[in-house]
Amino acid sequence: MSEFARKPAESSYALHTVSGPSAAPAIELAREKHYSVIEIAKLWALSAKTVRKIFEREPGVIHWSTEERLHKRGYRTLRVPETVLHRVHRKLRRAS
Repeated sequence: MSEFARKPAESSYALHTVSGPSAAPAIELAREKHYSVIEIAKLWALSAKTVRKIFEREPGVIHWSTEERLHKRGYRTLRVPETVLHRVHRKLRRAS
């Protein structure tokens, strides 16, 4: 094997070595499934626009976007962790 050969990728279990009081919840949140707006819209039989309105201000939802420019529209992507999806579903179910 040459000296420039790639090292094998680290196991995902290496993430457990992070210490500190807030490390465990962050690791668990990163490992859970994250849903796109379209996936949730299909699951709940709603429009993507309605799903965006429901989740855009919800804590725990991951947002990333590009700014709108003169000749290019801005884009906003949302990813909803499974725990947030369940929390919002319980909240909506109680409200009805």
